[in-house]
Amino acid sequence: MRQTSMAESTEKVTPLTGTRRLADAVRAAKIAAAQRSDVVVDIREADRARLEILAEEMKPIADELDADDLFDFVLSGGATSRYWVDGTAHVTMARDRRTYRFVRETRLGRVTLAESTEPRKIADYVTTYVAERIVERDKAFAVNDGIGEKASDPARTRTQPERGVEPMAASENTTASQDGPDRGGSRFIVGLVWFLLGTVVGAGIPLLLSYLYLL
Repeated sequence: MRQTSMAESTEKVTPLTGTRRLADAVRAAKIAAAQRSDVVVDIREADRARLEILAEEMKPIADELDADDLFDFVLSGGATSRYWVDGTAHVTMARDRRTYRFVRETRLGRVTLAESTEPRKIADYVTTYVAERIVERDKAFAVNDGIGEKASDPARTRTQPERGVEPMAASENTTASQDGPDRGGSRFIVGLVWFLLGTVVGAGIPLLLSYLYLL
């Protein structure tokens, strides 16, 4: 009879299959304790527990960019817990202790980029922000290295010939223009002037002699 009762009790026991991890259960307990208490320590623990949930949502992105110096993906403690994305942007909890607030520090002050009570939505906002920062950095690198500048501006390429090739051609054209029709035309005009002067002088000499003879 004893063996039968033990077998029946064994069948009634439902084994835990890991559907809820211990870490999640601990975070939930901290949040529940903070909601029932006004103790500052409990509130800080609850804020950190909520940010740890966000960190779990961001873990795939953080692992993918582990070697990138531009981003941090670090959860800091202290008086106010923060989940740092980079040197200027982080996620913190709002005053209601339920809302995630994604902010960025700028020269003009702190700017709120997104707010939500759902950690997954904030994780999506943070992921979009990370992608935009990567694109901005790539554009900055492209401007600094100058690659693709000639391909993007063919007209500028044509107006900036390679050194030692087209400038020589230009000098040859200049020389040719100096020896060309313009210089020949100037020679013709000078010769015509001298011809006219000779004609005037030649016609004037007989007139001058006849005038002197009559005197």
